[in-house]
This record gives sequence, structure tokens and C-alpha cells, in this order.
Amino acid sequence: MITITNNIHYVGVNDRSKSLFEGLWPLPNGVSYNSYLIDDEKTCIIDTVEVDFFTQFIENIREVLGDRPVDYLVVNHMEPDHSGSIALLRKYYPDMQIVGNKKTFQMMQGFFGISDQLLEVKNGDTLSLGSHDLQFVLTPMVHWPETMMTLCGTTLFSGDAFGCFGALNGGIIDEQINCDTFWLEMVRYYSNIVGKYGIPVQNALKKLDGVKLDYICSTHGPVWHEHIEKVVGLYDRMSRYETEPGLVICYGTMYGNTERMAEHIARAASQAGLKNIVVYNVSKTHHSYILRDIFRYRGLIVGAPTYNTGLYHEMEVLLSKIAGKDIKGDHLFGWFGSHGWASKAVSKIAEWNEQHLHFQPVGEPVDMKQALTAETQAQCEALGRAMAEAMKG
Repeated sequence: MITITNNIHYVGVNDRSKSLFEGLWPLPNGVSYNSYLIDDEKTCIIDTVEVDFFTQFIENIREVLGDRPVDYLVVNHMEPDHSGSIALLRKYYPDMQIVGNKKTFQMMQGFFGISDQLLEVKNGDTLSLGSHDLQFVLTPMVHWPETMMTLCGTTLFSGDAFGCFGALNGGIIDEQINCDTFWLEMVRYYSNIVGKYGIPVQNALKKLDGVKLDYICSTHGPVWHEHIEKVVGLYDRMSRYETEPGLVICYGTMYGNTERMAEHIARAASQAGLKNIVVYNVSKTHHSYILRDIFRYRGLIVGAPTYNTGLYHEMEVLLSKIAGKDIKGDHLFGWFGSHGWASKAVSKIAEWNEQHLHFQPVGEPVDMKQALTAETQAQCEALGRAMAEAMKG
């Protein structure tokens, strides 16, 4: 039995087998599906786990309750990694009432065909379990339409908000574990899963403003206790698209010529005084890590060859993903490209920025024909210096 505080228990599970979260995002350190159980006059589970882990999940519940029933199941989020066990759980506890909002139940009918023994709540509604009182905070589009959070005194069950990738290695609460590996994974989780919805995240944070929190119980990653201020601050900054000085350079290359351009750009930016520089080959590094750093750093320079009279495919994919995140703020943007006989890459990247990204252009784009010359090297160095100077300004 894993107790968090005041008869609130952890009954979640770890997934160390899945290689891609949502079939998209790498999980080198696994992921946790967190569920919580409040043991009171009335018993209540907060969210479930992915259905593949139901056997372990029900064992965790029974370790706390024995043969006692579950009175309520609160569903903060209907995404199947958290709702997948609802139908099976109802079979074990047929009298269990399911608590959610109107949009929750519309989805529940579609996913599981469940339409009975439902308790609909609205923003601010409360539910007494005995000595624990629950208050429901609707947070639509963080990051699905039905998402909500549940307050229990100074404990917040936050759904996917404040979550991160990474399985829990023994300890559950942040003060019990070394959290170093979780910080960048929180940024990667936010930027790839929640990042498009900065305004709804800000709206949710406003609803929580002034609420004293001792524990934040997310559905992924550690239970936050010692680091609550840091975690909330991180979400606040990311949802306002606030960045730090730094430069992401990402490139596509077929035979190494475009890569040489990227190296000269990076070297020049460094010599101009910029310290935080990361360089990525878009065909080698998973784009989730590149997106993570684009959310972190203010500057972005991209480059790729012309391919099939258009833009190198992997760069086209990356630009599409960046555009899909609808990143706001004052990002600085530079670009470069190469071609063998017909130049298209540079103009295509410019179109992406004009039509979709809307970042602030910096420096002069560099278009290299065939191989690097002293002239194109100088142009690359000028682009790197211009980005560094713009960052300083």
C-alpha cells in the first residue's frame, strides 16, 4: 500500500514496455499511468489506468480496500490511457457511480457504451466522501474538451496537467526520488502533448490562483510535493510561450553538404557569444526532442536540401509539426538550404514561415548551390552572428 497523505493512496502502474506514447513519442524511460484512491466513509478512485494493466490495477485497489466496494470513480480525463479500465472496473464494482462533466459522459458513451449511474458535475460543484470533500474545476482543452481537475483540501488531482514522461522507479512522491531526469521530460511532454493549448492552460492556472496546494497528483510522473512551485512555474512559463536565450539549429542532409552549413552557422553563433546552442539532424533525432527545445529556446534556424523540386521530406514534416503547435511569442527564425541544379528549399522554408509559423525573420537566408564555397561559408557565418546579435538585442 502506497499512501500519499491523509488516506489518499497511489494505485497506479508503470509501463516499461511501450516504445511510443500515443504511437508517436519515444519512451526511453517508460511512463506511469497514475490513479489514486481516497479511503473514507465513501471510497473514491480518481482516474483509472490503461486497460492492459488492469490486473495490476485491481490488485492495487484491493490491497487498500479488501472486499469493500468502490462508491465513486472520478474521471478527470477520458483519454484511453486513463479511462481504458472504466468498463472492467464497473464489472468489479457494479454499484459504483461515475463522476464527470457533460462532455465526459458524451465520450464515455462513445468509448464504452456506459450511460447509467452517472453523477454529472459542473465547475465549482462539490462532493463529500465523509472527511474528504471534493471540488471540481473544469479545465476544457487542457488538452481535451472534457478535461477537469479535482481538489481535495490541499491536494489537487490534475489529470494530464503537470505530468511528464518516465516510469516511477520505486518512489512516488518527488521528495522520495531524484527528479533530475523528469524536468526535461516534463518540457518534452508539455511541448508535444499540451503545447498547442497555451491559452486553456493559462485559464486553468487562473482558476487555481490563490489555492494552497500541498500535493499535485498528476496522471503521469511523480506526485509533486517538494517542487510544486517549480512545476507550476514551469507550466506557467511554457503556456505563455516564454523562452530563454538559446538557439536550435536543425537540418536535413543527404550527402553532408547541408550539414557543413549548419556547423558553420553554429560555430559563428557561438563565437558571437551565444552559449545555449543545440544542433539536430532531423532524419536522426526524433522530432519530439527538437520540439521540446524549440519551446525552450528563442532562436530557431532550419536548413535542408531541395528534393524532388520541393523541400527535403523530413524538414517538411518537422515544419508541419511546429506549425501544428501554434507557437506564439517572439521566436527568432533563420533558414538556409542547398540545391544541385534547381533551388526550391529556401523559398519553401520562407513560405512555411510566412503562411504558418509567423516567427520573426533574422539575417539573410543562405542558398548553397552544390557544395560549400568561401562565399557561402561567409554567408552561413553571417547568419549565425545575426541570430546571436538579435538574441542579445
